[in-house]
Amino acid sequence: MSEQTPEPAPGQPARAVVIVGAGMAGVQTAVALREQGFTGRVTVIGAEPHQPYDRPPLSKAILLGEAEHSAFDIDFEALDITLRLGLHVTGLRAGAHEVDTLEGPVPYDALVIATGAEPVALPGSDGVPGVHLLRTLDDAARLRPILDQQHDVVVVGAGWIGAEFATAARAAGCVVTVVEAADRPLAGTLPAEVAAPMTRWYAESGADLLTGARVARVGQGAVHLSDGRVIPAGAVVVGIGARPATGWLAGSGIELGPDGSVVADSSLRASLPDVHAVGDCASFPSARYGERLLVHHWDNALQGPRTVAAALASGEAGTYDPVPYFWSEQFGRFVQYAGHHAGADTLLWRGDPAEASWTVLWLRQGVLVAVLAVSRPRDLTQGRKLVEAGARIDPARAADSSVPLKSTVRNA
Repeated sequence: MSEQTPEPAPGQPARAVVIVGAGMAGVQTAVALREQGFTGRVTVIGAEPHQPYDRPPLSKAILLGEAEHSAFDIDFEALDITLRLGLHVTGLRAGAHEVDTLEGPVPYDALVIATGAEPVALPGSDGVPGVHLLRTLDDAARLRPILDQQHDVVVVGAGWIGAEFATAARAAGCVVTVVEAADRPLAGTLPAEVAAPMTRWYAESGADLLTGARVARVGQGAVHLSDGRVIPAGAVVVGIGARPATGWLAGSGIELGPDGSVVADSSLRASLPDVHAVGDCASFPSARYGERLLVHHWDNALQGPRTVAAALASGEAGTYDPVPYFWSEQFGRFVQYAGHHAGADTLLWRGDPAEASWTVLWLRQGVLVAVLAVSRPRDLTQGRKLVEAGARIDPARAADSSVPLKSTVRNA
């Protein structure tokens, strides 16, 4: 066993923090620790060899060759943050306060799990030439030549990442076919009436969207559907979802949910002492929405670290209960969403979904709980503030797109 630093007394800040995961959540936790005055050792362990980088540009500027990298503009040396990159973590022995790696154990006083999510692979596609995922910088590097050479591309999955990749591929001049098993895009995310207008976006961009189409198998140079259709494919990009990257925690005693997430409390503490979890790999209870949330979006990885860092720097736990927010750039539109609409009882439209811009509002007992804005950033900005405030709004005025959302609040 490697030498271990003394464990801090209860309620006292940790002296050595190890963060597993060098994505947005892990890096922001390290930076936030320094911003909040933490003077102990901070070590960030990342599986990739690259300098820590931001992921949203992977499906946009980097994929299209408009940028070479998206490394965070952070001086880790000046902040006295130790990076251990290209290092795979294989397990956790919480009783010994150590994480196991391929280079040996790493001791900690406090551990932050920030390993994010990993894409779901298409069954039967392992090892098939020409099948790609888009999650890492190396993934984007492998896909760029395909776009440059204008291959025929089949995208499996019409979710957010599938739409963004299809957008980039069409911009590069590729012939694009998107295969979706459900009857509409974003079937697992948005109601049918909201997703329906988005179906047209594919055809408008020149992409062919096949819904209700299941992949039977992927062969070299073709995708075979269960109904017998065969689609030529110079490349296949799979975007059928992501799951928390928590397999390395098996047998550790850390409680994992049915979705594979680290089950964290309202302060993002995991089930074992001196362990926190943050970002795409962690679920947390939301008093605001009355359920446990697992949020796979950039803003969650940016906001959660502040709660974790405050607890580690001061020894006092805070509460993390954000309004989830994300955005997507696809088919010439800027799509933004804030809130959580699962418990809503009323859906309101602002604007005509046949037009280039429109907004959807969700209410629960008159209170605005979520907003989706398509190329209407002002609606999103105002709506997000109203969701955060738990504002009760006038449905008739809110449905009038000429009335600013901030002017639809009911005072009584």
